[in-house]
Amino acid sequence: MKFHTYMLYAGLLLVAVSCRDGNETQPDDNEPTELSEEYYSGGKLGTTFNTSASAFEDPTPAVEQASMTDRFKYGEMFFERTYTQKNKPFDGLGPLYVRSSCVACHPGYGHGKRVERYRANDWGNGYLLVLTDHNDTYLSSLTGMPQTMAVKPFKAPIDETKINIKWLPYTDEWGNKFPDGETYSLIYPEVTIPEDAFYVPLEVNGKPIPYSELMVRLESTIGIYGTGLLDAIDDNDLKAQYALEEKAGARINPAIFQNGEWTSLYGKTSHPKRFTYALSRGPLQDAAGANAIWNITNVTRGDRRYHYMTETYARTAAADPEVQKEFYRYFPEWKKSGDVAQDIYDYLMCKDLPAEMTDDDYVDFMIWHRGLAVPAARDLDSEEVQRGKRLFSEIGCATCHRPSWTTGDDNLTDPNGFFKDGDARLPRYPHQKIWPYTDMVQHRLEMVNDIRTGWCRTTPLWGRGLSQVCSGHSDRLHDCRARNVKEAIMWHGSANSDARRSVENFRKLSKADRDAVVRFIDAI
Repeated sequence: MKFHTYMLYAGLLLVAVSCRDGNETQPDDNEPTELSEEYYSGGKLGTTFNTSASAFEDPTPAVEQASMTDRFKYGEMFFERTYTQKNKPFDGLGPLYVRSSCVACHPGYGHGKRVERYRANDWGNGYLLVLTDHNDTYLSSLTGMPQTMAVKPFKAPIDETKINIKWLPYTDEWGNKFPDGETYSLIYPEVTIPEDAFYVPLEVNGKPIPYSELMVRLESTIGIYGTGLLDAIDDNDLKAQYALEEKAGARINPAIFQNGEWTSLYGKTSHPKRFTYALSRGPLQDAAGANAIWNITNVTRGDRRYHYMTETYARTAAADPEVQKEFYRYFPEWKKSGDVAQDIYDYLMCKDLPAEMTDDDYVDFMIWHRGLAVPAARDLDSEEVQRGKRLFSEIGCATCHRPSWTTGDDNLTDPNGFFKDGDARLPRYPHQKIWPYTDMVQHRLEMVNDIRTGWCRTTPLWGRGLSQVCSGHSDRLHDCRARNVKEAIMWHGSANSDARRSVENFRKLSKADRDAVVRFIDAI
């Protein structure tokens, strides 16, 4: 685990000696006192000034002020440690799983990295498979995040050794060249899985589909720092942003928002969807890590005493003679009915399994998850960075990458009911001006081999300039096809892309100005 350290900006501190009332709250001696508000990417309650390799791992000042640091560090262990079948408190892996640890998908707590092959145990591989039919409907015989690992005697739904990733070159309409002659390269992934790699039949809504209709894509994990701050943005402010863009004529996903109103909310709640590329999740307490700590490892807990599993898989495994032969050795405590196939099915589909993660451990995990700080912006006083900031706005990037938000009351909610509204057990971030550089809205970039449905939420840019230092790579976009900032920008340039005009404007800039825009993006 990493400890909370600060690396200060030399020359930016104003050293002052003054007398203070003994009852006055003293400022953090490590916190710069003369920086503009834009340096505080996560606001005063959510920013760390660490720029080392552990910059994405620090607790927020809000965690420290609430005396939650020890519990934050304990919760961090559940993110970092490898889960096993029987090794408390990190037991409960399987029977199927996506990864055996969270950090495996989030190298250095950041965005997953681009890889040449799909292996769950390859460090930094943050890829999740996206399997659909030609209508973009998920396969129902596989979990939404398809599992490629299993604990014996169970067998993985997909044999990952047969998954093939090819990185193909792409030439855009400009020949991968700027008007002044500077060139760039573009690549994108094509993923194939042979039919014999599937342990379960291919089904959509319970009905078989032919293998020829299968579509496979990749989606990579994103950075998890600062998600508590995004959760603290008020629902009404999100709605106002959607309404503003709709009024301005922007394309808005009608499945999310239309004619000034939400067309879908999160589950049975009154909250809009705000997390994941697909906007499939609402409040953080039932999103991102709260979901993944269960379904990535299949570790049960008090509010989820069942497997992340499909009924199709349960039927397939129950009928497998090899699974039947070893099942009672795997789970000797399971009551034997005399029908091993039925016992396997009942175990896999059971809704009342023992909780493998304790409630206290889950609370600590969520303190950590909601308590991750955002690295402060860097070098904003540089003349080149300031020029890049101005150009970033002038060419239109700030339209979708909205620079700042002010959080609301942050009366956090939990659709599962585990945490109560405004739960004092978790850190909160009321009324903070934050600088995530996202409008939290989905847009379409119309890329070759695009993301499922084509709609993708604008990814926050804060802290991404430290990716190389923290995560060992600079890969960007939903499937890591962009290996640097400039490639990411140019992937926004398709003829029908919502960001087309911004890319056209970027191409007109001189090389020095293009570099200034990149440097600004890396600074925030």
